[in-house]
Formats: sequence, C-alpha cells, structure tokens
Amino acid sequence: MITSSFLIPAAVLAFIALNVGALDTFRAAVYEHAVILPDETDVPVSQDDAVRLMNKNMDILETAIKQAAEQGAHIIVTSEDALYGWKFTRETVFPYLEDIPDPQVNWVPCQNPHRYFNYPSCLCKSAGI
Repeated sequence: MITSSFLIPAAVLAFIALNVGALDTFRAAVYEHAVILPDETDVPVSQDDAVRLMNKNMDILETAIKQAAEQGAHIIVTSEDALYGWKFTRETVFPYLEDIPDPQVNWVPCQNPHRYFNYPSCLCKSAGI
C-alpha cells in the first residue's frame, strides 16, 4: 500500500513535469498528512458530519498549500484520500461525495464557495499555485 501511495503522486508529478515544458524550471511540493479519519460505522453519517470532517482535513491542507506557495512552489501534490480517508463501504462513502452538475450548467465551485465544497484546487488557486 505504501508503494502505491507513492506511485500516484510521483506519476502525476512526472506527467505535469512533461507538460510544463514552456517553463525553464518549476518548483513542486509533495505533501501528505495523517488524515483525520471518520469513525468506522456501517451506517452513513449525515452530510453535515461528513463536511465537518473534510473541513478539518482542509484546514490542514490549507496551511500546507500556503507554506508551499510561500516557499515558491508552482504545484503541490497531495495524497488521494487527504480529505476523508479510505475506510468506507459503498454505502458509508455516500455523504462524502458531491454531485457534479450537468456540463451545461455554469459550474465554477471556486467562484461560489457557499454552494460548493471548498476544494483543494480552490485553495491552490487562491494561493497562486
């Protein structure tokens, strides 16, 4: 499991490095933290409880993103399950998921933070990385 956790960010970083050929150089940051996990349960939690847990992890990521930007990072790679963890069944993961509107809908989550969850990409956008 540790190997596969490392390979995904490494593959993403390599892919981005190949696509950033226009820049002479760039600085990347890789960040992983001990994710605050939900309690194990066979019953789904409320969506409010799920968002509360994800916001705790977002606060940690926000600090890391800001520090990476302050140190000159152009890109940051975080772990795949950095917001909510991995201990779910098909039923219990549901409150942590978000509906993505039809492509015809004018959907820009970073421009409407009260309607949509504050994604890590929005934090990166505001930090300039």
